[in-house]
Amino acid sequence: MYTYNVVVMSLLKISEEIQEAVRTKKPVVALESTLISHGLPSPLNIEVAAKSDKILRDLQVVPATVAVIDGHLQVGLSHEEIELLGTENDVEKTSFNTLGTVLAGKSLGATTVATTMFAAHKSGIQIFATGGIGGVHRGNDGDISADLKALSEIPVAVICAGVKSILDIPRTLELLETLGVPVIGYKTDTFPEFWTSGGSLKTKITATGAEEVAALLQAHWQIGLDTGQLVAVPIPKEKSVDQKIVEDAINQSLEKAKSAGITGNAITPFLLEKVSEASGNLTLQANIDLILNNVNTAGEVAKQMAN
Repeated sequence: MYTYNVVVMSLLKISEEIQEAVRTKKPVVALESTLISHGLPSPLNIEVAAKSDKILRDLQVVPATVAVIDGHLQVGLSHEEIELLGTENDVEKTSFNTLGTVLAGKSLGATTVATTMFAAHKSGIQIFATGGIGGVHRGNDGDISADLKALSEIPVAVICAGVKSILDIPRTLELLETLGVPVIGYKTDTFPEFWTSGGSLKTKITATGAEEVAALLQAHWQIGLDTGQLVAVPIPKEKSVDQKIVEDAINQSLEKAKSAGITGNAITPFLLEKVSEASGNLTLQANIDLILNNVNTAGEVAKQMAN
C-alpha cells in the first residue's frame, strides 16, 4: 500500500503519487468513477475497481481514478474513497453541465467519460480506460452525449469497447468523423459494439498492437491536432454476447424507459440495468469482462507512450 497524500491546486486535487508519476514520465491511466457508482451493482462495482487497480499496478502503471469529493475534482482515490463511491446511494453523475454545481455544493460526484477526460488532461494524463463511450441516442430526440464534445476538444485517448450498444452507433461514428476524432480499431477493422465484438461497421484506422496505437496517438498530437482519440477494443470473442440477444434486450428496455418517462443522464444507467435483466445478466458479465480487458489494453498503451 502506498501512503495517500495530496496536493491541493485550487479545485483540482491530484494525489502525490500521480503528480510524481506524471513529472517523471511514468505511465498513468485515468479511470472514471461513474462505472463504480452507476455502471455496476454492489459489490461487483468495488471488486471491478480493485481488479482494475491491480491490473495496472501489475503492469507497473499508476491508476488514476477520478471523482468529485468534498468540493474538489480529485485525481487518484484511496480504497476507502472508492468504497464510498460504490456504497453511497446519493452520488451525483457529474458531466460538464453539473461539475460546477457538484463542486460548489461539496457533493459526492462520479465523473463521466467527459469529466474524466477533462480531469486527466488537466493532470497531464493522456490515456484513459473505460467501458464504452456515450454518443447519439436512438430515435430523433436530439439527445447527444457530452462525451463527444469532450472527444472533439480534449487531447486524451479513450480506450474502450466502442460506443454503448444502447445508442445509435452508426450516427455516433458519423459525428465523430465530422468532429475530426480518430477512431482506431485495436487488432480489428470491425468496429466493436460494446457487448459484442462487432457487426458490419468498419474502422478506417487499424492498429496491430499497443506500440502502433502509441505511434498513431503521438503522431496526431505532435503535428498539432488537439482532439481526443478513440481506441476501440473488441470484447474477447469468447466473452461476447449474441447480437440478437443484445438487440432484443435493448428494444425491451427502450420501451420500459419510454413508459417510465426516463430521460437525460438517467437513461443510460436505467437502460444498462434493464438490458442486464432482460438478457439474464449476460450483458452484466460482458460489461465486467470488457472493462478489465480495456484497462489491460490501456496499461499496455500507456507503457508504450512512456517509452
